[in-house]
Amino acid sequence: MPDGPQPERGGTAVCPGSYDPVTYGHLDIIGRASKVFDRVVVAVVNQPVRKQKTLFSAEERVEFLRAEIKEDNVDVEAFSNLVVEFARSQGAKTIVKGLRAISDFEYEFEMNQLNRKMAPDVESMYMFSSPQFTFLSSSGVKELAMFGGDLSDLVPPKVSQRLQEALRR
Repeated sequence: MPDGPQPERGGTAVCPGSYDPVTYGHLDIIGRASKVFDRVVVAVVNQPVRKQKTLFSAEERVEFLRAEIKEDNVDVEAFSNLVVEFARSQGAKTIVKGLRAISDFEYEFEMNQLNRKMAPDVESMYMFSSPQFTFLSSSGVKELAMFGGDLSDLVPPKVSQRLQEALRR
């Protein structure tokens, strides 16, 4: 924990994503958001539009997250509607997303503009990835797992085990 005064927390935020699979980069953003907001709802999209099909079901992705999240002010829920509608249903005024690279920015900038048009009362907040996670993506983790790569610094042990099982089929 850093020295000095800590910022006051406030309100509810939603951290949406596919989390297929959850990585230590995701958990880092969630943990940091939990220090800024009174309540954080990790919103697991049931069937992402941007990705063809998920490797894990929404229920399994929710369970992976619940098993790893230690903060008392963080809940995990699956959702199947627009993220701004989900945020409103949770009483959230903020959507929190992580940014790793320029490619993330381009996509998130577009999504931010659409979300603002639909729900100007819901703000988006972006957190830069911690340096050790800037390269980390769920798709990269899946590719490494497919070829037997070491995932120990990338995903929690239970996730690594399930990835190995799922990709061996």
